[in-house]
Amino acid sequence: MITKNNLLEEFTYAPFSKIKNEHFKPTIISAIDAARAEIDAITNSKEKPNFENTIAALEFSGKQLDRVTSIFFNLNSAETNKEIQKIAQEVSPLLTDFKNDTILNKTLFDKVKSVYEIQDQLELSVEQKTLLDEKYKAFSRNGANLPEDKQKELREIDKELSSLSLKFGENVLEETNKFELHITNEEDLKGLPDSFKEEAKSVAADKEKEGWIFTLQYPSYIPFMKYVENRELRKKMALAFGSKGFHNDELDNQENVLKIAKLRHRRANLLGFKTHAHFVLEQRMAETPDKVNNFLDQILEKAKPAAEREFSELENFAKKLDGIDQLQKWDAAFYGEKLKQELFDLNDEKLKPYFELESVIQGVFLVSNKLYGLNFTEVFDVDKYHPDVKTYQVTDEQNKDIALLYADFHPREGKRGGAWMTGYKPQYIQNGKNERPHISIVCNFTKPSKKDPSLLTFNEVTTLFHEFGHALHGMLANTTYPSISGANVYWDFVELPSQVLENWCYEKEALQLFAKHYKTGETIPMELVEKIKESANFHEGMATVRQLSFGMLDLSWHGIDPTNISNVKAHEDEAFEPTKLYPDVDKNCMSTSFSHIFQGGYSAGYYSYKWAEVLDADTFEYFQEQGIFSREVANKFRENILSQGGTEHPMTLYKRFRGKEPQPEALLKRAGLLPKE
Repeated sequence: MITKNNLLEEFTYAPFSKIKNEHFKPTIISAIDAARAEIDAITNSKEKPNFENTIAALEFSGKQLDRVTSIFFNLNSAETNKEIQKIAQEVSPLLTDFKNDTILNKTLFDKVKSVYEIQDQLELSVEQKTLLDEKYKAFSRNGANLPEDKQKELREIDKELSSLSLKFGENVLEETNKFELHITNEEDLKGLPDSFKEEAKSVAADKEKEGWIFTLQYPSYIPFMKYVENRELRKKMALAFGSKGFHNDELDNQENVLKIAKLRHRRANLLGFKTHAHFVLEQRMAETPDKVNNFLDQILEKAKPAAEREFSELENFAKKLDGIDQLQKWDAAFYGEKLKQELFDLNDEKLKPYFELESVIQGVFLVSNKLYGLNFTEVFDVDKYHPDVKTYQVTDEQNKDIALLYADFHPREGKRGGAWMTGYKPQYIQNGKNERPHISIVCNFTKPSKKDPSLLTFNEVTTLFHEFGHALHGMLANTTYPSISGANVYWDFVELPSQVLENWCYEKEALQLFAKHYKTGETIPMELVEKIKESANFHEGMATVRQLSFGMLDLSWHGIDPTNISNVKAHEDEAFEPTKLYPDVDKNCMSTSFSHIFQGGYSAGYYSYKWAEVLDADTFEYFQEQGIFSREVANKFRENILSQGGTEHPMTLYKRFRGKEPQPEALLKRAGLLPKE
């Protein structure tokens, strides 16, 4: 018997506890039908096409479909299971068909085109002009001008890509979940701090096993690689982590990688673009693959010599300490941590007591309050998809509703790795009402133990601030149209709000607000704050080169014709050659688990993390000049960046905020890759 389907009714908050998996497919089919009817109303209208009856009507069509699919696909990332994954494979082709039916609807396109061609005669706002341009390009860049046979081919490609991308992600998640390193001899864990041992013991107990269990989830994997002295066990973990989707078995992703890359290329060619990267970058700040390659090369030129010096120093240190002649990838975090401790007398175990999760959450709330006047109140009457999730009502200084925030912090089996921001409802203005957004941040932080609360590593602290920066972009949105609201901006601009907020984690003025010892309440000692700042650039050359290598790998798949690539590993090795520091590991392959570009939205866009670092370094320099809690600078950032979404070209918005274009020097200087003045 099918239970009552609450997704078919109007709802303000996602009704998680009332949703059954069996509801999703019929609801999505029903919502597609409703959205089709709205499209038909536009195409069948006898009125002369204008902005309101065509462009705005199209923009606000399919609202129920958008809400239901956002709930479904967010659950598929944060709380999935085999049943949800099966439904995803079933509904994704239906959604792809609907999208293509809309994009390739000639009558609809003709109406959009007729408005586009007379836009100079219309009195449109800047935001309306942007929306019109976006709608027109959504058609023209996705096959509306193609002949019927080519449109049919495009539809087939899109369906296959949708299915392959889901399969890629499912394989990575299953690979992550199925591996466990079971340790029964405590001597094997020499060097690992007690807090991490406690967590591993708890994992083993949950599985009704003796000893300790370590997994490929970041809160388990990272400390193991950083602290465990047993080199063979570190190697075992590194090989497992680095070979996800690369075992020539039913979870192997090599064929998926090749198919995705080749289909994307075919699709770009069909649409008149040289490569997938040319197609993607046409709507990015970077504009062309050549510009991206030049940008990456420019940073690499400055970072590579520093990285080679750092690598040589690390190798010499490992040799002196333990007689290691050849530094391997599974040695990187371990000896890096040892050297960092020697140079700065600073490690996670010293810092973690000052970063209890609850305190860090309050810290990011306080920083947001001082900058933007926001207040966060935990609420308990909003439905949640898992008991771990916290919900907060966000208001401003006038007590006006700003947003609802969901926060989901700990790893579990049905949750993919990493950290991200997403939404359950966008911000928009309709019929005079400013609909406020429902935003969610999802992370995989260290869980509380039986003895201690959740204590974060400093890297986890910066991750929380990073995702919260994205959340601010969503929460402070203030535009009319949902598709250009909040974080719906050019992909190489989207990381600016997230990356800039990380800077406050290194500032004494900010740390004093929340970094307090979880037992004594003592504020973090200033000597530790100084060491955090001093160590901020530790191995920055190697970290920069590593990040650049990911951007280069991405473009190696998407910035060329991949038709003749047959060996994923060989291709990857060639792409990594300019940035190579460590010896290659033949059993490992990054591409087969590179979810950002083969499952997420970062294909031909991974460079954007580095691109946004230039923007964020330039932005934070402005804050430092005026004071890191300057309301004047914060208001300018809010008014010109955070609230504006994608209403104008990002460089226009940035120059309005900053008064000038950003320069890479601010980033290179901050990273210690340029001499300080």
